[in-house]
Amino acid sequence: MKRIKKFAALTCLLVFFTSFQKKTENNFYTDKNIPASYYTSEIIDKWMAIQMKLMSTTIASFNGPFVRIFSYSGIVAFESIRPGIQKNSTDLFSLKALKNLPAMPEVDATKKYFWPASINAALAFMNRSMFSFTGEQNKVSIDSLENALKGSFNKEIDDFTIERSASFGKLVAQKIFDWSETDGYRLASNPFIPPSGPGKWVPTPPTYAKPVTPYWGNLRTIITGSIDNTQPPPPPPYSEDTNSVFYKMVKEVYDVDQTLTQEQRDIALFWKDINPGFTAPGHWLNIMRQVFKNKKVPLDKAAFTYSLTGMALNDAWISCWKTRYVYNLLRPITYIRNVLGHSNWLPLIPTPPHPEYTAGFAAMAGAVGESLTIIYGKNFYLIDHTYDDHGMKPRTYNSFQAMAKEAADSKFFGGIHYKLSVDKGLEQGSAVAKNITEILFNKQQQAKP
Repeated sequence: MKRIKKFAALTCLLVFFTSFQKKTENNFYTDKNIPASYYTSEIIDKWMAIQMKLMSTTIASFNGPFVRIFSYSGIVAFESIRPGIQKNSTDLFSLKALKNLPAMPEVDATKKYFWPASINAALAFMNRSMFSFTGEQNKVSIDSLENALKGSFNKEIDDFTIERSASFGKLVAQKIFDWSETDGYRLASNPFIPPSGPGKWVPTPPTYAKPVTPYWGNLRTIITGSIDNTQPPPPPPYSEDTNSVFYKMVKEVYDVDQTLTQEQRDIALFWKDINPGFTAPGHWLNIMRQVFKNKKVPLDKAAFTYSLTGMALNDAWISCWKTRYVYNLLRPITYIRNVLGHSNWLPLIPTPPHPEYTAGFAAMAGAVGESLTIIYGKNFYLIDHTYDDHGMKPRTYNSFQAMAKEAADSKFFGGIHYKLSVDKGLEQGSAVAKNITEILFNKQQQAKP
């Protein structure tokens, strides 16, 4: 009951958070800073769009690198306009909760700032730095967007204010990027010998690739305490007995694959997010873009959303990876071929190169779905048009939690996860998001006299 009251209070606070400023016909703020709530989320939308492009056209072995980029970019977006957000909102986002984050740059209280210029420079720096390994054409796209947006600001504000604001945004981005480089991700692919034995993961067809980033679960979380009490119970004991829970769990995957409905197939392919696709983090970015446009979300709330969902996404991924390399559970395809005897069976979607339990895609869905629910409410009607240009019909949802569940179930329909892995992964991601929100909310409460 205590937690419910806290989340109810947080929801009210977030509604209040975006109700301060209404746009006016005349730009009459000539001698003071215009608050971030005055501006639309158009700039964040443009940077999210290019980040989707960067993710889908940059080679990476799995979603982990893009999860990090999504997450740290969201923090940069929020921090680059923090001084322009009303004080009775920003206490919610306590920097003390972010592990080892250095002190942020401060604005000159005697000077004017133009927050669109700040966030534009900050996100340009962040994408340029975190996509340093992308192709030259993508690097040109980053420069082009930054310059085009910066050029458009001349119609609204003087050059000195634009440069001052951009410099502040770059300083914020530099600080957070440097901090991100210390989270341990460079050690995630250290040499690893998978444990062997009955029920343990082995490389899977058709590529038989080595396990990806076995030490990702050791990364520093963004929020202290975010993954506490989020580890699921162990999977059922491995067994080849036809009456065992394990046997039935695997056979369920095969049976569903053999009787897939058109709806289930559509769900699996819609959330495949690869070949073609925007990657899983890119898909969630586009969902947020659609929310921002549909609800005409102002700049401050859009940056807050970007940041909160990113933190939950990042830490849920770490929690999931910690689970995976504790149990090192074999994939359905291995059991179905070797034990059930269907030696040529392949799932509808490709099996990724890492252990099975829990489902990372489900953990992502749980984290983002829970975060968006906390901010925008339990009942939210949305039509996801992410893959309209790829010939896929849009998907319709009445809540973010329903969307998250469908996204998670897609991997069960696709044949790469047991239903238990999907369900527990969804719970795991949701638990991380709830932890983060409660930690931030408690910090805000404690800060009050």
